Amino acid sequence: MKKLISLVAVLGALIFLVSSVLASDCGGLYQPSCQSYSISINKMVGMPGNSTDAASYQYVDNLTVSDPRFSPEQLVFFKVIVKNTSTTTLGGMTVKDNVPSYLTPVEGPGTFDATNRTIAWDAGFFNVNEEKTYYFKMQVNQQSSLPSDKGLFCVVNKAEASSNTTSNSDSSQLCIEKKVTAAAVPSAGPELGMLLISGEIALIGAGLYLRKKS
Repeated sequence: MKKLISLVAVLGALIFLVSSVLASDCGGLYQPSCQSYSISINKMVGMPGNSTDAASYQYVDNLTVSDPRFSPEQLVFFKVIVKNTSTTTLGGMTVKDNVPSYLTPVEGPGTFDATNRTIAWDAGFFNVNEEKTYYFKMQVNQQSSLPSDKGLFCVVNKAEASSNTTSNSDSSQLCIEKKVTAAAVPSAGPELGMLLISGEIALIGAGLYLRKKS
């Protein structure tokens, strides 16, 4: 019985030793330092404006209903910053942007897949702490293509960056307000004028009749 217990103890010690050796393949005195793999991505939206220069806009993380709103057919600019925050270089970086409903892509990197409503592109190779900035120009759909039951609504634009070893994502919100159209007022044409004259004549006739009767 003692031999069996001793054998189990020896086997356990061997397993622990092998696991420790396998786990410490980096960071030891005579071994290379351990690498960390991480990406940061920051998705922002430009404040509503009239400029066609993407770099001229002030970009924020999100726009709520209490912030300036976009109108039908207005241009919307987005900014995406991708950074390698790893301790080693990263290759094979790809970025995907999920285009929200009621927006149509106009300019920017990558290829637009209308079925999945995504824009994807190869961001290439990133050195340690290297960051790359991308701009998108999109346009709000015309009023007839916006929700008929909503005068004010918000949409979210999400971007994702990924490599073979890590990934990350970020999103940005903006709000759209439909234009209020005034109800059409009928014009005062000849028919309306004749109707008013006829009414006045009828009232005068009624007044004369009442005067004679009295």
